[in-house]
Amino acid sequence: MATEKEKMRNGELANTSDPELMAELSKAKVLIAKLNTLYLGSPDLRVTLDELLPNSHSTAMVCPPFYCDYGYNIELGENVFINFNCVILDGAPVKIGHHTLIGPSVQIYTPQHPMNYLDRRQPVESAHPVTIGDDCWIGGGAIICPGVTIGNRCIIGAGSVVTKDLPDDSLAVGNPAIVKRKLNGD
Repeated sequence: MATEKEKMRNGELANTSDPELMAELSKAKVLIAKLNTLYLGSPDLRVTLDELLPNSHSTAMVCPPFYCDYGYNIELGENVFINFNCVILDGAPVKIGHHTLIGPSVQIYTPQHPMNYLDRRQPVESAHPVTIGDDCWIGGGAIICPGVTIGNRCIIGAGSVVTKDLPDDSLAVGNPAIVKRKLNGD
């Protein structure tokens, strides 16, 4: 039988009050509180980031304040830059490709609550992975919804809400975000 953590990572309804999940959430919240007292250039910043985001490249940089659920579900590629006030709810894996830039106040969500209101009264949710490709630029205030894959070299306009997958080399804007044009590397 699958654990609640395995259920969540597999997109199944999971009990979010499970002791294992609660302990991991609490551990991350302690590290986040520490991280958010630090500044760029602080000698403790890299050590704290490596502990909170153990599956991320050592050249990835996250500007405090930063918020996430677990941290270990987040994979940041080489030279990823995340500006301040980013929120990543990582019940499922969140993979951000090499050389991708994330603007301030971007929100990336993997959790999905039940559609039935009676089910929403229970401490259950599912989570769906988010993948952002290499060399992307996610504009400030953008929201990336559960289960979305953004291709390589995409630009997401500031304030956009991405609800569906986007192919490589797309410029997407709006709510919901739609592809406005194909990028040609210029």
